[in-house]
Amino acid sequence: MYRIKEIFYSVQGEGYYSGRPAVFCRFTGCNLWSGKEEDRKDALCPFCDTDFVGTDGTDGGSYETAGLLVREILKHWPVFQERPFVVCTGGEPLLQLDDALIAALHEENFEIAIETNGTIAAPAGIDWICVSPKAGIELTQSGGDELKLVYPQDGALPEQYANLNFRHFFLQPMDGAGREEATKQALKYVLAHPGWRISLQLHKILDVR
Repeated sequence: MYRIKEIFYSVQGEGYYSGRPAVFCRFTGCNLWSGKEEDRKDALCPFCDTDFVGTDGTDGGSYETAGLLVREILKHWPVFQERPFVVCTGGEPLLQLDDALIAALHEENFEIAIETNGTIAAPAGIDWICVSPKAGIELTQSGGDELKLVYPQDGALPEQYANLNFRHFFLQPMDGAGREEATKQALKYVLAHPGWRISLQLHKILDVR
C-alpha cells in the first residue's frame, strides 16, 4: 500500500534539474514533522513549506500495488518519445518508496529522482538522489548526486557537509518572511565558496506547482 498526497506534472523548481519537466509523486508522511501546524514549533524541520498530510490532493489516494501507482504516474507524462522522469518527494518518500516500486517504474522506463531528508538509507536503483539535510539530524544517506541545503539554518553550516560524497552542492535560500535576506546571504556564501551553487525556487517564481 502506497499513500500518496498528490501526483502532478510540472517543472522541477529546485537544484540541479531546475527547469526540467517531471511528474511529481508526493508521498504522505514525514519523520521530522507531523505536518500539522500545531506541531510546527516542536518539529525537527519547522520551516517546511509543503502540505504532505492526507491523500486529498490531485490524484492522491491509497494505491494497493506498485503497478497501480506507476500506471497513474505514467498518465501524467505527455511526451512518449521522451524518457519519462519522475520525482519522488514528500514529506519523506523513503518511508514508502521500496524495491517493488522502483522496479515497476523502471519497467516503464522511468528515470527516478528522489528528494529526501537523508535520515533513511535509499534503496538501490534510484537514478538521482537529492538529500536536503536539517540541523541536528544525523544523515544515514550521506552520499548521492546532489546535496541541497536550505540556508541559513542555525546548526547546519555548509562546511559540515562540504566533504560528503555528493556530486553537486546547492544552497537554497530559506523561504518565508526573511527570504530576501536569506537570498543575499546564500549568494554571498556561494561567491566565496565556488564549490557550491545557489538554488532558487523556480516553481514559485513561475507561479506553478
